[in-house]
Amino acid sequence: MTAMTVKPAMTVPTKPGEWPLFLIVEHLSKPLPSSLLETKRLGGKTISYIPWHKACLVLDKYAPGWQWEVRSIHTTAGDLFLVGRLSIPTSDGVVYREATGTNSLTETAYGDASSNAESMAFRRAASKFGLALYLYDK
Repeated sequence: MTAMTVKPAMTVPTKPGEWPLFLIVEHLSKPLPSSLLETKRLGGKTISYIPWHKACLVLDKYAPGWQWEVRSIHTTAGDLFLVGRLSIPTSDGVVYREATGTNSLTETAYGDASSNAESMAFRRAASKFGLALYLYDK
C-alpha cells in the first residue's frame, strides 16, 4: 500500500477565479470580527454595519479580482438613486449581483449624496454574496 498525501484545504484563494461560488459565499457569510464593524443610530435603534472600505478588505481576501461598477444614477427633485454591480470571478465563471442605494439630495449628513448612495448599493450587493448578511436579521 502506498502512502496517500492529502492536500490541506485552502483557507483563502490565491488568485481570481480559483474558488467556486459556493465556497466564496460560504466564507463571506461567516460572522465578521467586531473590529470590522461599526455602529450608528438609525430610527431610534443602534445598528451594526460594515463600512464599504472594510467590505473591500473582506472581498479582497475571499473574492480576489472582484469589480464594482456604477450602472446608473437618477435624481428626482429631492433624492439620488444609484444602481451598482458587484462582479466576482469564480471557477464557475464571473457572477454578479446588483443593488440600489439612495440618498436625499438635501440631507446634511456626512458625505455627499452620490458617495452615500454608492456605499449603500455596494454593501447591499456584497450582502447578496453573503457578506454581513446576518446583520440584516437583527
